[in-house]
Amino acid sequence: MDNDARSTRPVAFVTGASRPNSIGAAIARNQATLGWDVAFAFWDDYDATMPWGAHERAHDAFADELRALGARALPVAVDLANPEAPALAVERVRAGLGPIQALIASHAHSVDSGILDTSVEAFDRHFAVNTRGSWLLIKAFAEQFEPGAFGLGRIVALTSDHTAHNLPYGASKGALDRIVTAAAVELAHLGITANLVNPGPIDTGWMTPELAESLAAETALGRLGRPQDTADIVAFLLSPAGGWITGQLLHSNGGFHLSV
Repeated sequence: MDNDARSTRPVAFVTGASRPNSIGAAIARNQATLGWDVAFAFWDDYDATMPWGAHERAHDAFADELRALGARALPVAVDLANPEAPALAVERVRAGLGPIQALIASHAHSVDSGILDTSVEAFDRHFAVNTRGSWLLIKAFAEQFEPGAFGLGRIVALTSDHTAHNLPYGASKGALDRIVTAAAVELAHLGITANLVNPGPIDTGWMTPELAESLAAETALGRLGRPQDTADIVAFLLSPAGGWITGQLLHSNGGFHLSV
């Protein structure tokens, strides 16, 4: 590890950055342009089960893209359903880039099912990844955090209120909300803030044209969210200017489902 390089740029660890058009990738890219070194997590076995599929060597190419923006970059394969994996991933980032100043939990396990057709196995896996995995990442992040480094200590997690017909996903995200709120209180003595961002509907390639049109029509600003929209608010929360905000769930969604 280059200790001189470590001393000049803070380190962010972004999970859920497996695809170049994902929200996590937009956050990683944004932070690289803003002077951060970036580690990003992915898990190809999950992507292989989804419509977009896994892309071999895409992670190395994305790391090269971040390096071209001036950042040191570290891709980290991690199965967050494994309870030992979060701490090992954090330690790998620390060993490769130095102490982590910001943890951005952008990952999600999401397979649609409702009250009547959710299996116990699916329910447990959603909670293992989205809830337990996030808690263990936060725990490992706090344990390695060095107070005063860069004057920053940040946790930002992405959440959702989509629960009907997506029960295990929504329920696991609701539990995540409480964990992050607890972190805002329990980790405040370390100088760490903890917040949640609900980005609303973001089309990262999973929407049909019909669904995209329908969701845009339900948004006050008349368009879908873009990954960059979320990256921008995360960047603010990670900045010194965002240091007075903690324990909040921010709806950055263009007025989606806004009552009028």
